[in-house]
Amino acid sequence: MAFDSKKRITLLSACIIIPACVIVGRLYNLQIMRSAEFRSAADNQYVAKDSSVFDRGSIFFSSKEGTKVSAATLKTGYIVSVNPKLVKEPEDIVNALSGYLTLDEASVFLKSTRKDDSYEVLAKKVDEKTAHAIDSLSIDGLSVYKERWREYPGNSLGSHVLGFVGYKDENTLGGVYGLEHYYEDTLSRNGANTYANFFAQIFLGSEDPTAKDQKEGDVVTSIEPTVQSELQSALALVQEKYSSERTGGVIMDPKTGEVYAMAVAPDFDPNNYASEKNQSVFTNSMIQGVYEMGSIVKPLAMAAGIDAGVVTPETRYIDKGFVTVDGAKISNFDHRGRGDINMQQVLSESLNTGMAFVAGKLGNENLTRYFKSLGFGEKTGIDLPGEVSGLIKNLDSPRDVEHVTAAFGQGIAITPIEVTRALSALGNGGVVPTPHIAKRIEYVNGTEKEIETDTPRRVWSEKTSEDITRMLVTVVDKALLGGTVKMDHYSIAAKTGTAQMAKETGGGYYDDRYLHSFFGYFPAYNPRFIVFLFTVYPKGVSYASHTLTEPFIDLAKFLISYYNIPPDR
Repeated sequence: MAFDSKKRITLLSACIIIPACVIVGRLYNLQIMRSAEFRSAADNQYVAKDSSVFDRGSIFFSSKEGTKVSAATLKTGYIVSVNPKLVKEPEDIVNALSGYLTLDEASVFLKSTRKDDSYEVLAKKVDEKTAHAIDSLSIDGLSVYKERWREYPGNSLGSHVLGFVGYKDENTLGGVYGLEHYYEDTLSRNGANTYANFFAQIFLGSEDPTAKDQKEGDVVTSIEPTVQSELQSALALVQEKYSSERTGGVIMDPKTGEVYAMAVAPDFDPNNYASEKNQSVFTNSMIQGVYEMGSIVKPLAMAAGIDAGVVTPETRYIDKGFVTVDGAKISNFDHRGRGDINMQQVLSESLNTGMAFVAGKLGNENLTRYFKSLGFGEKTGIDLPGEVSGLIKNLDSPRDVEHVTAAFGQGIAITPIEVTRALSALGNGGVVPTPHIAKRIEYVNGTEKEIETDTPRRVWSEKTSEDITRMLVTVVDKALLGGTVKMDHYSIAAKTGTAQMAKETGGGYYDDRYLHSFFGYFPAYNPRFIVFLFTVYPKGVSYASHTLTEPFIDLAKFLISYYNIPPDR
């Protein structure tokens, strides 16, 4: 009997304790984890009828220590408005506001006399102290309403990555460009849920308040703000010095595809995007522009030849300065022949005839297979909107000449992020990673989700990666600007590219317009970073080695110092 009583007491206690724990857990989630969300409900007295205060999730950069740095947030202020139908004396409105705000008195007077209207905005983004003081005047027709707007604390920092919030049409406010658009479902908020009586939901059995749309949250990115700033400064200097049409770059982990910085010059301030006269400035050329990249493609074709076993770094051929393929004359940049040379010299001196030799040994089918395995002609899957894929129809040609020109980076056009992903395989052991910006999503209910990417795709062997890396280190140590940029204690693998620009109307190339590109990764045999830079139609300079070597080396030295990378030689 006593045993049954104990069982009943235990059961009764469980029936009380378990629901109590559930309720306490839900209250914790609502009052602690989602306190900011519900605090806004307390300000409902300042929300205009039939409207809601703008709400949206945040975007964060990540410092090298892993702390979050605000990249896109909300700022709160107040709107001062007037209902002319309720105004008795317009002069009272003018006089009242003159002590608090600097306004055009004639405009205030005019708006206060429009008796056919019930709402006129007199001032926006008014600070809290001033707004409450104006509200306390209790003047008929004068009202104060709370407002929020998107704020980008870094101004132009990361503008092409972030995008901005604007009107997609006359009535829809949302993310435009960049992460703001790509993660719209995560960042947008359903205001109808904000003012729900959550205690009623708990105790009256209505919809579970913790079951709010699981998509709503904040986006934490891998963009490191100091690194981003350094990259933007470097690009701006190139853009200004050479009066280029556009300059861009990315700094990425070649093993994981995690992007530390991405930028295009000229950039813009997303806080004042409406002031931009030319909307093409919003285009992120890193993912939306396709270019014939020139000689930075040569290491990829060379690696394919090494991996297929048709050439080695020591393989030799006779360079006459030109070669004829399908009736077309292929020449070196200086039209000179070097005689009996090896594949290392082909990369060191960036010889087109040498790449014609490699392409011939490799064969059209194999070259096409390797290039497509590297991702040429497909989107990378980076988490930014509007990505396009490269134009590689020439690789489907049965003729040899299209494959030869592709081997030295002409005749196929690819995006900068597309080629950066492919170039990563040179130093990371032979795999193609997925570039990505976001690291994780922090949901409003307190849970998190790490961003997962596809398993890297193997293109060639680790031995091939080591061989081509050694060749590219030699390029830097002995050939790049005569070996003057070699770093004694750090190995750097790099290559420049200077490509003729195709005419927009078709029918050949400009004689005086070039795209300059540069990539490098370091420490070369266990790379932490890959840096890719390009500039479109720089003026007064012929080769990428003269435009982009210095900014690359400066960025490399900065990254080595900033991240305290130990020497590797």
